[in-house]
Amino acid sequence: MTSKRRPGFTLVEVLIVVVIMAVLAATIIPQFADSTNDAKTSTSKFNLHTLRSQIELYRSQHDGRLPTADLSELTFKTDASGNPNEGGSSTFSFGPYLYEIPENPYTNSATVKTATAPFTAGDCNNTDGWLYDSVSGEIAINRADLVTE
Repeated sequence: MTSKRRPGFTLVEVLIVVVIMAVLAATIIPQFADSTNDAKTSTSKFNLHTLRSQIELYRSQHDGRLPTADLSELTFKTDASGNPNEGGSSTFSFGPYLYEIPENPYTNSATVKTATAPFTAGDCNNTDGWLYDSVSGEIAINRADLVTE
């Protein structure tokens, strides 16, 4: 008499697979959790670099003058004095430097808070997107751990 063996996995085989999957999950999941923060940090640094370069370009084209506290001059055409192009005149040949002020991915805000450089963690409110000193032209990320970048 031959015994008929049913196809399938034994309890031990299933437990081994579950343990292996648990070990893999424990090593991989923390790496994915950090990737979100890394992406936000990279994006905010890239946006900061863009803002700094456009502020410097504005300064060089406007005889050393800086944009005002809200950086709105960066988003439209201006004349050599920094006046906005409201009448469609062809004498407004500078800009726009940006289509819009980029968002800070940590606060999801593109607003600019006026502060005095050098910026510190105490200047951060985690509401506005950027810290800007309209006297020196310094700009920073409005986040305590990135404010010195």
